[in-house]
Amino acid sequence: MKGKFSGFFEPDSVVVIGVSANPGKSGNVVVRNILANGYTGKLFLVNPKGGEILGIRVHPSIASLPEGIDLAIIVLPAKETPQALRECAEKGIRHVVLQAGGFAEVDEYGTEIQQELIAIIREKGIRVIGPNTSGHTSTPHQFTSSLFPQGKIRRGKVSYLAQTGNFATHTMRYILTGEHFGVARVIGLGNKIDIEESEALEYLADDPETTAIIMYLESLKKPRRFLEIAREVTRRKPIVMLKGGITEAGKHAAVAHTAAMAAEDRIIDGMLRQAGIVRVREYTHLILAGKALSMLPLPKGNRVSFLTPSGAMLVVLSDLCMSLGLEVPELEKETVQRLQEISPPYIRMRNPVDIWASASVQGVEYGYGQGMEAVLKDPNIDAVVPVLMLTKDTGVPPFDFIIKLAKKFPDKPILVSFSAEKQSMDECKEFLEPLGVPTFPEIEQPFEVLSILYRCNRAMNRPR
Repeated sequence: MKGKFSGFFEPDSVVVIGVSANPGKSGNVVVRNILANGYTGKLFLVNPKGGEILGIRVHPSIASLPEGIDLAIIVLPAKETPQALRECAEKGIRHVVLQAGGFAEVDEYGTEIQQELIAIIREKGIRVIGPNTSGHTSTPHQFTSSLFPQGKIRRGKVSYLAQTGNFATHTMRYILTGEHFGVARVIGLGNKIDIEESEALEYLADDPETTAIIMYLESLKKPRRFLEIAREVTRRKPIVMLKGGITEAGKHAAVAHTAAMAAEDRIIDGMLRQAGIVRVREYTHLILAGKALSMLPLPKGNRVSFLTPSGAMLVVLSDLCMSLGLEVPELEKETVQRLQEISPPYIRMRNPVDIWASASVQGVEYGYGQGMEAVLKDPNIDAVVPVLMLTKDTGVPPFDFIIKLAKKFPDKPILVSFSAEKQSMDECKEFLEPLGVPTFPEIEQPFEVLSILYRCNRAMNRPR
């Protein structure tokens, strides 16, 4: 039996209203994205000019469409949207994505049009995402309504729920071209005149394709309901959230963006903590967390070992760990002994691990491989971060030794960072990430991500 949101995420038939023959227009890009993702359902197009676009017949009106269409994507100017929505309802279309901007986020006239849309939704009993949304995505169903050029969207295990269109547009394009993880669902909420974060979260909570949820919100429409759902979900699935609009400048921007009214930040902070939601403060962390949650197990604790080719890095990264709530514990005597065996005697080995001498004398693969294995075996360690020293001059090893270690120690996350030569770093990323080991170009990032993962684990296992 299909759920109440199956029309959005598993539509058997879709119509794009406001389709365009111009390749640069949103009404054309949407159709190209649907085709690029291999959507297997029936696809209908509407434009008063009729004819054919991208090899598909164009219907001159909504009234001329066949009955029984699951989903409509309306790509029309704001002032034309209410009439199109009304006609969709009269045609029996129960699920609609409204992509136009120009509503309450802009001016009084836009607010009036938005109120008209709300009245139609209530009168007709239809479900709507948007307006002012750039679309949604459902990779298990090979479908997207994104209005930004995407091509094929990679399937994955994490889902994004966002009060912004970024994850259906340019941020998703970056993930597809610059990273190696994919998504299960993406929901761009827009102005939230109907479907808001609580219902969307409830859907993702029960979605078997979604193992972790990453959120960007500027406001909570139904705070109590949202927190009630989140409190239950976070015991089963990690939720990571960036809350926008926490300063006066941010609040003003939020109103202009999605007509959102932001609440007092410290109240929000306490509510999110109680609900088990892991809060982040940087937009980039939404992407890095998506990568890590796609590839890694959650660490069982916060005890980390890291191996670097620099004494300065040992110092500053130890300081960083302390500030992030991570521990850098002492190693077992046997571990220290093994590390000393692989290193020249003039280096005193401990945690964190100065791997420079071993890697320089015995080669990068031997030094890092043996060093990583030693600390991964240690019962005092929950996760390991190697900062690889890579140049063609000093030697770039085959990186499969890291994959073997990740398989040998599946319960301990390995997060790789780099130093030295950019080309070698890029090659390492290209090799490791498709095989499930995440890499991070900046040496602070794996520790920031590890802190997020640890907080996720702590939230999931918090006392009732």
